[in-house]
Amino acid sequence: MDIQISDVQNIPIIVNALKVLTTGLLAFLLAFFLTPLWTHILYAYKIGIKIKQNAVDGEKLTFVNKMHAKKQGTPTMGGLLVWFPVLILTFASHFLFPFIAVIFGMDFIARLDFLSRPQVWLPLFVLVTAGILGLFDDYMSVRGRGTNKGGGMRFLFRFWWLFAIAGTGAWWFYSKLGWDQIHIPAVGDFSIGLWYIPLFIFVILFSAISSNETDGLDGLNGGVLLIAFSSFALIAFLQNKLDLAAFCAALSGALLAFLWFNIYPARFFMGDTGAVALGTTLGVVAMLTNSSLVLFLIVFLYVLESGSVVIQLLSKKYRGKKVFLSAPLHHHFEAVGWEEPKIVMRAWIFSAVMALIGLIIGILGMGKIHL
Repeated sequence: MDIQISDVQNIPIIVNALKVLTTGLLAFLLAFFLTPLWTHILYAYKIGIKIKQNAVDGEKLTFVNKMHAKKQGTPTMGGLLVWFPVLILTFASHFLFPFIAVIFGMDFIARLDFLSRPQVWLPLFVLVTAGILGLFDDYMSVRGRGTNKGGGMRFLFRFWWLFAIAGTGAWWFYSKLGWDQIHIPAVGDFSIGLWYIPLFIFVILFSAISSNETDGLDGLNGGVLLIAFSSFALIAFLQNKLDLAAFCAALSGALLAFLWFNIYPARFFMGDTGAVALGTTLGVVAMLTNSSLVLFLIVFLYVLESGSVVIQLLSKKYRGKKVFLSAPLHHHFEAVGWEEPKIVMRAWIFSAVMALIGLIIGILGMGKIHL
């Protein structure tokens, strides 16, 4: 039915909203209580970062390595505390919650199941796959192993396995689900045929790589991702994709718990196992809600961060000099003297404003809302 103001008191809508909110709360609690266990392991086995001395293009760093020298040895792989609790909660909602509902006679618990094939299977698969690959990359970086100088995977190697994940998702959407449309808010849907595949791949690669580039200050990327997944939880809810909305809420809840320990000074860092996995998943969620254009507004900070890197690399190659003191953009602000917490707080404010604009355009441009 079309939503009306009086529908706010509609019982089914309230139950659906409670499902999404309860899932987010459970993810927060699970991630929060798993944190001491995982951080104990990280500290016990000295799984800490090594400050990079070279940029992506191989040149010696001049600012970042000096500014972040005190962070040497801080545990990484903290992103596992986001995707692993969500993985546990997703399967628990499907296999354990219905059993508990029968025993205690609480039907609402059974309603919390959000593991559905059309809405959650693909983003969950991408989340876990990219998370595991990122975990290996983080571990190799810590131990000084891998194809990259100083440890870890080379950028091109990471790029190609991300490309493989994005290509698999694009093929699944186009061939199995029959998706070939792009939605332009307030205008409508347009079929773009085979062009849907490169669009899908571009969105996933943009989201994944930009998330990784933004993950450079305590709590910076965690806050941006929290705002983004919360925004898409609302978009999915208004599209009546309740399971996807619950999945996004679960990621938001886990990110909130992560931020509790990750704000300056961070107890641990997200690492590739968090930044790449969550960025990749965010792109998939945007495609599932047919909101790829809205994504670029909601995470416009990613556009600025990635844009600064591209501009810097091109300028150094063709002009022989830098545009920014350091890239991505948040490091430039560090280099000019901004304190780290100030950069992060202002980035969160900017992201919240842009997400609000993206939500307004996305929701109003959605057309009729069905609940």
